[in-house]
Amino acid sequence: MKNAKRMLATASLLAIVVPAIARADAGVLHIYNWTDYTSEEMVKKFEAETGIKVTIDTYDSNETALAKISSGAAGYDVMIISNDFVPIFVKQGLFEKVDVAGMPNFRNLDPKWQKRPWDPRAEYTVPWVWGTTSYSVDTAAYKGPTDSLKALFEPSDDLKGKIGMFGSPSEVMSLALLYLGKDQCNSNPADLKAVNALLEAQKPFVKVYNSDGTTERQVSGETIMHEQWSGKALASRLQKPTVKYVFPKEGVIGWMDNVAVPKGAPNVENAKKFLNFLMDPENIALQQKSTGYQSAVTGSDKFLPKETGESPEFNPPEDLKIVFAPACEEKATRAYDRIWTTLRQ
Repeated sequence: MKNAKRMLATASLLAIVVPAIARADAGVLHIYNWTDYTSEEMVKKFEAETGIKVTIDTYDSNETALAKISSGAAGYDVMIISNDFVPIFVKQGLFEKVDVAGMPNFRNLDPKWQKRPWDPRAEYTVPWVWGTTSYSVDTAAYKGPTDSLKALFEPSDDLKGKIGMFGSPSEVMSLALLYLGKDQCNSNPADLKAVNALLEAQKPFVKVYNSDGTTERQVSGETIMHEQWSGKALASRLQKPTVKYVFPKEGVIGWMDNVAVPKGAPNVENAKKFLNFLMDPENIALQQKSTGYQSAVTGSDKFLPKETGESPEFNPPEDLKIVFAPACEEKATRAYDRIWTTLRQ
């Protein structure tokens, strides 16, 4: 009888508490994204249209995000992750299936981006924005050639201690492999030895390995040359006109960031509303305007200011080689981690 009373009391308490929690969460969307990578204007528009309050937590690399989510960290409704990490999250069961292809605004996606190699049936992700990775340089401080990745990976003496590299091993390795003419996701011992030697020789020239603050460092002059995303290079040039984003003869790394719903998200329906919202041209244009990157949504570019839509960073040469790095198998990832750990010691 005591147990029955205890169960009845517990049930009564849950009846009071659970609806209160549901009401408290119903108007919230928790976003997990890269630092300085969410348009405030876009967020305000979403909040005004839906009445859903947005909160944002940030990370500095795909590796950091993977480690946090795979450790069981809960509480995020949507997260933004790069194309080469999407299959890793899917394989580990870290994303909810949300049937993006069935959402009303899916028809707005450019057909070439509706079926992406990392999410071929559009079950998990919506395109965020896409861009390229190369390097930017302050041409007022550096007068050497800027037609090759050699300037970054085999720099001249005047750049000692003046180069910035990303803090993400996968992004550093991808660009280094491109420069060396090697395959991406590489586990060939000879190729890895060449990459390791290249990065160790470059190390004395590197001021910092950090994916945050790339624009601030270059504008302030703390770095003269920096591994850089195209949109961040645009932001740097708008503040410091002598900054140039380089389209090297070896090519650039292409990437697309994607919006997904982590497994166990507390507000899946709010997340779906956000994903559908992002596939509207006018809405995603606010994110493009904020970050300087291209979109997968047809017609969004017409909403962009000229300083973004007509910028050289936004419009790579038609003959530019763009390599989208795929998701790497564990063998290659472990090899990269070993090189990176030694490099950072």
